[in-house]
Amino acid sequence: MSNSTVPRSRAEAETTETASRAADATGEQPGKKKLSGKLSLRLRLRRDRTLILMTLPAVALVLVFNYIPILGNVVAFQEYDPYVSSNGFVAMLESPWVGVEQFERIFADSAFWDAVRNTLVLFGLQLVLFFPIPIVLALLINSVIRPRIRAVSQAILYLPHFFSWVLVITVFQQIFGGAGIIAQTLRQHGYEGFDLMTDPGIFKFLVTAEGVWKDAGWGIIVFLAALASVSPDLYEAAAMDGAGRWRRMWHVTLPALRPVIALLLVLRVGDALTVGFEQILLQRDAVGPGAAEVLDTYVWWNGVRNQDFSYAAAAGLIKGLVSVALVLAANKVAHFMGEQGVYKK
Repeated sequence: MSNSTVPRSRAEAETTETASRAADATGEQPGKKKLSGKLSLRLRLRRDRTLILMTLPAVALVLVFNYIPILGNVVAFQEYDPYVSSNGFVAMLESPWVGVEQFERIFADSAFWDAVRNTLVLFGLQLVLFFPIPIVLALLINSVIRPRIRAVSQAILYLPHFFSWVLVITVFQQIFGGAGIIAQTLRQHGYEGFDLMTDPGIFKFLVTAEGVWKDAGWGIIVFLAALASVSPDLYEAAAMDGAGRWRRMWHVTLPALRPVIALLLVLRVGDALTVGFEQILLQRDAVGPGAAEVLDTYVWWNGVRNQDFSYAAAAGLIKGLVSVALVLAANKVAHFMGEQGVYKK
């Protein structure tokens, strides 16, 4: 055997060994061609069967409580009578069809338009006053150097999120009500007391303040999670370039929050017609329906209290369709501004 053959054999052996190691790492067998294309549905189900089994309870809950009730929207085109049969499904089949008569009644009802106006005003206040507050608080907490102070501040702000609306309204009643702390203090010093909890003129601002106190902590957690993903090297590089704290926040922190802000803004616009059913229902009688009636309480009042199920279903269907349109429109705006939104373009 010549000397030139030995190096060649060694090179071939090394090449074969390297290929074998690569095959072991990728699960491929030497000498076999790599399979091209995607896995079949059967293979993917077999591969992910554990994950699928884990998600089945959640999927079942969503189907039962979110998707199957959608079929009940057909009563919006009927004169639904639940007393036709003891079975609600049979009663739905036997109720007479009336076409769009329920929608004509809704659009001719001035109380419906009052509810729409109150809903939109509350949404505007919450968007302008409530939406930016968690961002500001998250930036302030993120600027705190000591971890213990940061953790305590975050816990204090997040704690009201676990309070029920009954407790939140009770706290506000004890402070701003006619027999509250502020009114009693004013009377003790010779001034006239007041009752903000029953004043229709400031009811919408009161509802917004209650929402800020209760749910601002939830938004803070979302924005702090986004801030945690910002590399410290970016702040160090900006500081080395002479950027102060405000410039670092404007050019480093806020751009990092833009995708999260865009996503939450799209979702908030989609919920423009949902401004707090339980919160407002608890205070509706105190200020009157003229100031407190929103679409959710309007649907509840007509469907549950007045037993006009078809009318309430039609109003709820209008609200749902408008909400879907708002989500799609807001998502288009997010794509136009270069953000991802709810889904990729």
